Amino acid sequence: MKARPRAREAGLSVGELPPGPHNAITDVAGVRVGHTTLVAGDGPLRPGQGPVRTGVTVILPHGGNLFRQKVPGAVYTINGFGKVCGFEEVRELGVIEAPVALTNTLNVGLVADALVQYAIRQSPEIGIHTSNVNAVVGECSDAYLNDIQGRHVHATHVWDAIEAASSGPVVEGAVGAGTGTTCFGWKGGIGTASRVVPADAGGFTVGALVQSNFGRPRDLTILGVPVGRHLLPPGAAPQPTQEKGSIMIVLATDAPLADRQLRRLCVRAAAGLARTGSHHMHGSGDFVIAFSTAYRIDHAPASLTTSRTVLADERGAMAGLFPAVVECVEEAILNSLCRAETVVGRDGNTRSAVPADEVVALVRRSRREAAR
Repeated sequence: MKARPRAREAGLSVGELPPGPHNAITDVAGVRVGHTTLVAGDGPLRPGQGPVRTGVTVILPHGGNLFRQKVPGAVYTINGFGKVCGFEEVRELGVIEAPVALTNTLNVGLVADALVQYAIRQSPEIGIHTSNVNAVVGECSDAYLNDIQGRHVHATHVWDAIEAASSGPVVEGAVGAGTGTTCFGWKGGIGTASRVVPADAGGFTVGALVQSNFGRPRDLTILGVPVGRHLLPPGAAPQPTQEKGSIMIVLATDAPLADRQLRRLCVRAAAGLARTGSHHMHGSGDFVIAFSTAYRIDHAPASLTTSRTVLADERGAMAGLFPAVVECVEEAILNSLCRAETVVGRDGNTRSAVPADEVVALVRRSRREAAR
């Protein structure tokens, strides 16, 4: 079966900045992404047994020992209706020291435990001769399609995703943590995109990866066009309903940013999310995680101080980085929609693939009418 096109391939190009070679978070040198996708069983829900439509996605800032060689990091909560893990220590210390993992809501604890086990295997001194490790895990609920009570993502699945993590093109759509998620009533999932900022703003690369599971069908907006007012998923109510769901957004950059500056990038992710039609409503959990690959922070430094490259002109750099974040997040969400195939889950519940051809036709017609 031929893969569904990404947004840009279908004719939906976001923004003005150029993407990186793969238009993915892995365009930030060193970043790796891996998935484990779990699909099993059909028919009625049997709590604890299936059907299974879930998975885990991991993002590695580099391929080395992240506990020993941490990276600067930041987190931001747009709306906190969710069960993320590890955020408070990132806020306090400003570092990422383990692979970032995304999964479903009830699997957060098991996935965090798997990350701790992985870190201890790499660094047996953890908790004995040195400090403990902080695992960062994000989540979205996939309960509409998946037997979420079964908590089917186990430690081996997390480790498999880490071992499979690679640079280059990223598999998108109904894979990994996005296997059972929903976006604006359509099938959502994993999406990614990147941007290269102008040379006068540093020439840095920014990448985003999302796990999309949010939005009311009528609110879907693509390139400024209210697509959801004209095209609804099968069975969707024509009138607005309460917005529920979540999105996890992971940002990466090679710009030499400290945690404070990374948090500033996180805040701008909300603008990219809003462009697609989200209102960050009461029932939506919208979270952002960001890190820089520009330098590493030794767990056991040889001296009290060190020297590294930092931004001398923050205003000049952010003039390129802020728009890059907004464009990346918007296009990553569109890619999560465009790449996802129709999925039938528990009890015959179905999330249909968004009809890309109809979307493109709507956008083009709207632009022609606006130009008259």
